[in-house]
Amino acid sequence: MQIDVNIPSPGESITEVELTQWLVSDGDMVQKDQEIAEVESEKATLPIIAPVSGKIKLLVNESTMVKVSAVCCSIDTSILDSSSPQRKDVEKSSAAEVVTVAISNKKTETDKLEPLKASNNTTHGIKVTPLARELMKEHNLNVDDILNGLRKITAADVQLVMDSSSGSANFQSEKLIAGERTEERKRMSQLRKKVSERLVTAKNTTAMLTTFNEVDMSRVQEIRSKYQKEFQDKYGVRLGLMSFFVRAAVEALKLHPMTNSMIDGEEIVIPNYIDIGVAVQTTKGLMVPVLRNAQKMGFADIENEILQLAKKAREGKITLNELSGGTFTITNGGIFGSMLSTPILNYPQSAILGMHNIIDRPVAVNGKVEIRPILYVALSYDHRIIDGKDSAAFLMDIKRMIENPEELMFGGTDPIKSLIGL
Repeated sequence: MQIDVNIPSPGESITEVELTQWLVSDGDMVQKDQEIAEVESEKATLPIIAPVSGKIKLLVNESTMVKVSAVCCSIDTSILDSSSPQRKDVEKSSAAEVVTVAISNKKTETDKLEPLKASNNTTHGIKVTPLARELMKEHNLNVDDILNGLRKITAADVQLVMDSSSGSANFQSEKLIAGERTEERKRMSQLRKKVSERLVTAKNTTAMLTTFNEVDMSRVQEIRSKYQKEFQDKYGVRLGLMSFFVRAAVEALKLHPMTNSMIDGEEIVIPNYIDIGVAVQTTKGLMVPVLRNAQKMGFADIENEILQLAKKAREGKITLNELSGGTFTITNGGIFGSMLSTPILNYPQSAILGMHNIIDRPVAVNGKVEIRPILYVALSYDHRIIDGKDSAAFLMDIKRMIENPEELMFGGTDPIKSLIGL
């Protein structure tokens, strides 16, 4: 029986997507619930899942634009007929793929990883779930069988390794030195197209300005150094810089609600919640996962959520809902060594906070020159609804709370003033 597989819909407003890559080859045996392809829209990357087991026939080429709900492949289930003498051979040949699916799609909270040894009593450092272990035992497979039978190496795999080891860059440099006048053209992805459209819209629609300030990171570095191990032991995640800036931004946005607002037609929308987008660079372009209700989150919540969302974004498994919305955005160009920048608004939001690298610089402290770790911050804002005074005050509050983190416990105000009721 032939079963048609349709292109999934990434969202109501999207009618066409790009089939970026097949994860299987034409004629392969696939298992039910196995990821067989990836499609990319202007908003997210989605997997195509095999609805049944059988032999697959590919009907669409890679890097092709396809209508949502169109048939991209078909799966022949007749080869798995229980009366067929080929059934056992088919099951054995695809057992490795079954284990792959089990590892990637069937994990539960109690499905913890365990080390697995090969039949020759040597370990490969591979960890396998109990569910996968059972399947391997059922099909009489060891770790070598799995490693050898997962899938074939493609030209794309080789190119990926070459690129990651700067092989491609070296090759291009050699061609430049040789004086070759060549060009490389590659198709712009749907995600990159959408990002481009949003950036142009932000520049053309808003009255965008940027203001700057500097922040002494001494106290934050001291806290991270002193409590890093204890924090990580308790919560299983590192205490990073972003949680300090998210918490400071939350308190500053409460003090300056227009910075958390946006224009809708002739109205100004001021949410009574704070959803902060955190810009993440991926191989497919810039993505901005959103921390929902950041005003309710503690440091551990923020670090865990950012870690999970960033991982999903880089693996191409983030959902449309996790990228949608947001009332304010934070971007950190400092991880790439940026000293200063003018971050562009994440339209239709009205403000974005840019962080940069931390450099030891000479500063005046109580009339003396000292070397302190200084980070420059930038706030780009829509001048139509945020005045220059408010933007400067917002950054001053960010600076004050980062340099005096205890203020984060008192709604961004001086603890002594809170204590005496001022």
